[in-house]
Amino acid sequence: MSKDRYWRAISIDSISTEYFPSVALYLRTGGNYVLYKDSDSKFTLTDYRRLERSLTEFLYVRSGDMEILNESMEISLAEVLARDDLSSTAKGRILYQTSVNCVIDLFESPETTANLLRCRNMVQHILQHVAADPHALESLKTIIDHNFYIFAHAVQVAALSLLIHEKLFNVAPDEMIDVGIGCLVHDYGMIFITGEVLEKNDALSEIEYYKVKQHTQKGYEYLKRSGNYSEVVLNIVRYHHERYDGSGYPTGLKGDSIPRSGQVVAICDVYSALITDRAYRKANSHSEAIKIMHQEAETGAFNIDLFNDFVEIVSERNSS
Repeated sequence: MSKDRYWRAISIDSISTEYFPSVALYLRTGGNYVLYKDSDSKFTLTDYRRLERSLTEFLYVRSGDMEILNESMEISLAEVLARDDLSSTAKGRILYQTSVNCVIDLFESPETTANLLRCRNMVQHILQHVAADPHALESLKTIIDHNFYIFAHAVQVAALSLLIHEKLFNVAPDEMIDVGIGCLVHDYGMIFITGEVLEKNDALSEIEYYKVKQHTQKGYEYLKRSGNYSEVVLNIVRYHHERYDGSGYPTGLKGDSIPRSGQVVAICDVYSALITDRAYRKANSHSEAIKIMHQEAETGAFNIDLFNDFVEIVSERNSS
């Protein structure tokens, strides 16, 4: 088992000097974890500036300390987001880091009611933030650590999808929460794919690609068996790789036979992947991502009207 499993990445931008609890913080150097501050030492603005100058993006916390960290961050989150003296960027980074922590726990134990309730609360915060703050999407780009890509990607997709649903559709509050939960677990089936395949930098073989494509159906079946997830959630998990022309998977649904939430998440999923740094490539800019996706939309990957609405909404936010 990789020793990285015993550590959690924390963006330094999300470490509040006022709210961060008393837990030890570590630097990762050459694959090793070195103590930066013990639990008795408070993280200060001087620490932040020192790490920023050295281009350090993340500190690390032992997984055993995450319960303390999560409880503290989640309790203080509403107060943080309501403050007038914090910038939009600072609020967003704390919100998204707190959400990523929550999603990791949900992936580890999706049957646990407490984890699901925590993530429902996160979805409400994300929805309020992206609906009210024109700069909310900018903070999405600051929380990606390669070892935790799948979880941060889930939060990105949730924020984007909630924004699109809020702008385009008259969705009931309960359904909106389910949309958010569905986005947070849309790639749950990836836990059934070996790390060797997921972390491969070269092109996948046909067999490897076949295994990866199974993640939608496997995630859907596992979460359905748990009995904790609504049809909206399960539809997102199962259908977010369907394509409007019928060329997607796992069922080859075509056109508007694909549930609306699945169509939205498919677009947001691709956009999020394109604008994010990966171990094997740098992130595309917003305009580059849209150009790539426009080519896909022209060949039938997406509902063209929905895609154009998405472009208008997200481009407006990126130019704010």
